[in-house]
Formats: sequence, structure tokens, C-alpha cells
Amino acid sequence: MRFGQTRFRLVAIAVVVFGTTGLYFQSTRDHTPEQPIAFSHKIHAGDFQMNCFFCHDGARRSPVAGIPSVQRCVGCHNAMTTDTPEIQKLKTYWDDKKPIQWARVHKLPEFTRFNHKRHVAAGVSCQTCHGPVETMAVVRQVSSLEMGWCLDCHKQRGAAIDCLTCHH
Repeated sequence: MRFGQTRFRLVAIAVVVFGTTGLYFQSTRDHTPEQPIAFSHKIHAGDFQMNCFFCHDGARRSPVAGIPSVQRCVGCHNAMTTDTPEIQKLKTYWDDKKPIQWARVHKLPEFTRFNHKRHVAAGVSCQTCHGPVETMAVVRQVSSLEMGWCLDCHKQRGAAIDCLTCHH
């Protein structure tokens, strides 16, 4: 009798844990938050063929890819026409000396760590995880970034699959 109750509790806990995890990842796939400025990767990375590292220079040298500063954006856009509403928004941030509060697009669970520098050094392209951003007017999360998805990639590349590689 006692074994049956313990088994029931374990099953109930598993359902709650996996159900909650499933809801978390379900809500992040195709995650497309509203941004303070309509930034088009299609124009910048696609039409102008700007390398990802031009704006996300942290990806080569640190765990975090980073979001470009207003100064980085104004560095190019200061020399261009400023009559579009989105460039006017950029200029307002610059004039007010305020950072742009971009909404996070790609989400991982709190207990997971991802190191951009290690992936870049291993030759993993940005598109592997982020999808073809050079074709996206509005960036969205295209990969599930679930553990199984990441493990499949690690196995294909012969990368480490021990728990501490990604979890802390």
C-alpha cells in the first residue's frame, strides 16, 4: 500500500515538473516580443550583409553576445537620413542619453548557461540557434532551445554532453 502512494506521488511530481517545463518551452518557441524600435535584421544582416559580430561583438569574446549600444547604432545612422520614424526614435534615445530597452527574444531556463564565445570558437554559426535572421524583418525564436534540441546538436558535433556543460 505504501509503495503505491509513493509511486503515485512520484508520478504526480513528474507530471507537474514536465508539464511546467513543456509550457515554458511552448511559450518561447516563435516568441516575438514587441520592441521599442522596429529593427530589421533583414535590412541590416540581409540587404546590407552586415556580419552578426558588427553589432553583437560580445559573441566572439564573452559568454554573452550583447545588444549594441545606442552609440553603435548612431555611429552608422548619424551619417544617414534621419527622416524615418524609427531613426527618429533612435535619435531620441541618443539625445536623452538613455539605453534602448530591447525585449529579450531568445530565452533559456534560469538554470541553464549558454556561452556564445565557446560556440563561435567551435565554428557554430549564429543561424544554427537563431535561425535565418538575415531574412527576418522581426526576429523571433525559431529553435525550441529545449534540452533535447541542444543535445542533438552536441552529439552531431562531438561536443560535451555532461550535465555541467550547460547546467549549474
